Amino acid sequence: MNSLSLKKIAAGVYTAKTGDKTDGVLSLVANEPKIEAINNNYSDAPLPFDGIFTEKVGNKTVVCIPRNLSERHYGPGLRFRSLATNFSVLHMRCDHYGGSDNGRTHVPTPFYLSDAGYGVFIDTPEFITFYMGGTVRTDAKNPPEEQNRGRGPWSADTPSEFVEASFEGDADVYVFAGESMLEAVAKFNLFCGGGARIPKWGLGFWHRTHTQFDENDVKNEIKLFEERNFDLDVIGLEPGWHSNSYPCSYEWDEQRFPDPKEFVSSLLKKDIRVNLWENLFVSKKAKIYEEIMPFCGSHKVWNGIVPDFTLEKAREIIANQHKKEHIDIGVSGYKIDECDGYDEWLFPDHTSFPSGRSAAAVRNTLGILAQKNIYNAFRKENKRTYGLVRASAAGSAMMPFCIYNDCYSFEQYLTGLASSSLTGCLWVPEVRDAQTPEEWVRRFQMCVFSPMLMLNAWANGVKPWKFKEVEDTVRETVRFRKSLLPYLYNAFYTYAEKGIPPFRAMCLDFSGTGSQKRSGLDHTESPYETLRLFDTYDQYMAGDSIMVCPMRPGEKTRKISLPAGEWYDWYTGEYAGSGEMLQIECPLEKIPLYVKGGAMIPTVEKDGSLTVRCYGNSGSGFLYDDDGESFDFENGKYAYCEMSFIKENGAVTGKIEKTRGDGFVSEYKAVRFI
Repeated sequence: MNSLSLKKIAAGVYTAKTGDKTDGVLSLVANEPKIEAINNNYSDAPLPFDGIFTEKVGNKTVVCIPRNLSERHYGPGLRFRSLATNFSVLHMRCDHYGGSDNGRTHVPTPFYLSDAGYGVFIDTPEFITFYMGGTVRTDAKNPPEEQNRGRGPWSADTPSEFVEASFEGDADVYVFAGESMLEAVAKFNLFCGGGARIPKWGLGFWHRTHTQFDENDVKNEIKLFEERNFDLDVIGLEPGWHSNSYPCSYEWDEQRFPDPKEFVSSLLKKDIRVNLWENLFVSKKAKIYEEIMPFCGSHKVWNGIVPDFTLEKAREIIANQHKKEHIDIGVSGYKIDECDGYDEWLFPDHTSFPSGRSAAAVRNTLGILAQKNIYNAFRKENKRTYGLVRASAAGSAMMPFCIYNDCYSFEQYLTGLASSSLTGCLWVPEVRDAQTPEEWVRRFQMCVFSPMLMLNAWANGVKPWKFKEVEDTVRETVRFRKSLLPYLYNAFYTYAEKGIPPFRAMCLDFSGTGSQKRSGLDHTESPYETLRLFDTYDQYMAGDSIMVCPMRPGEKTRKISLPAGEWYDWYTGEYAGSGEMLQIECPLEKIPLYVKGGAMIPTVEKDGSLTVRCYGNSGSGFLYDDDGESFDFENGKYAYCEMSFIKENGAVTGKIEKTRGDGFVSEYKAVRFI
């Protein structure tokens, strides 16, 4: 094996090349790394191991990353069944989730974490296989002892001193070292461009209409929402808006939408945005068909040609058409479907593309390059966008898109929320249907604390009031989400500026820190109280201070693990505990929520006033604001306010002071601290 010579390129960030020709995903996506933000916000941690080794085996490059036998690993890639990945063999490739965490996933980013406080990223667009600490080499310096199954306990898992990865070609290898996994993730996100800057309307209520709806159907749907006092922020149009879909024309059906400009304008006057469904396979009926044909692959999907999105010209043709037909008339975003692929209908691995890149490289980057193309088109108009996509890759943190799929398991949706924070993407646990009123409510509640609150009625036309007996509860749940806008907007600001995911797994904040590892913590002998947060997925952090503990459908009580530190009940403000296990009951209309001591949570009331909820006896926080629509914040048009409070004799005294920015704070009718 050959040792890689790693060089430092930012505080605690190191890189090396496995060969002369490296052409990774980051070079294609071309996000600007936020080196200054890494240096200003995080530690200059040393390399967590002596070195990284490589060897060539046939046409494969093998990368060997040293590890301690007691380390726990998370990732690579978006997962839906578990968080930790020790001893797994993961064949990473972009694919629709098939029910198994085997590496085929919507976001196969080759980035994994260690609870020793570091992350490793191998930047290649090719298919890559990870062996997560279970492969023992014959040249190992410290091989594990042999076991005898006939003489006592035995396990098929054999801990090894390396994580190994193999792939075709060469790659850039990066190490993100820090004091915790959260720091490593934050550095990775910042290196990929920082977190997404989403528009304020994206944090509202989304409703995707039935696929066969025409203009009148959509307007009648909106009227029903108005009559029942359900605020709508985004209407999603599914395949039927096209003149042809599967494959797509990207042009309006003139019978269903005779005047698209007037239609979109009429919704914007109601402060409702339009989001359009599409896939990336071009119909012969599309006006751009002949123009884009030379930049497409050798095989079709659903009889549509497949643009080579690694080529700038292919992206330009799509972007120009979208601008003219959609963006210029006020469309606010897209749902990019089926760019992940099932082998049985996607283009085969031997497809040739005009760029000369492999089919694997095109498949693995199709989703992220489509996102970047849309993002750039809106940015040129000084508009922010927010949408959905079914595939992504490295660099997706910066993209204002949420991952989704066809799974509908409540449990796996929860796991996806936690797992997404470990791999640099956003995941949406959309609402589609339910068997009982209770399940209906619990699904809406989970979406309240996710990147997007969305009811997806594309197939069944379902409405929020499907179960009349819980209509009021669902309405208040939607309202609760909208009240959290200032707090959630703060969380996305932190995502952009510091790389900290707005919704994230407990293990990032509260367990497996580098300091614990360096002090010799052996997880195999740790008490349950230390271990329990490592793989927890059914409670997670939202923003800096709120711990969310969703109730499952059918669940009357549940256990909650409180990390060390002061925690308070969201609803009562009463002290809940520190470092202990709670057994709670929760009525249907509530979501179990706990808040860090010293936190200040800004919320907006129905009348437009601002309420800052304060927990503990004293504390501080911030309030970030801008116009929520444009990129003018880059020119100083924003306001950053510092907040603080003191509680004495049950009375709260607080203050807000603008300390940065030339912009404004939204004109709240009043501000109160409670």
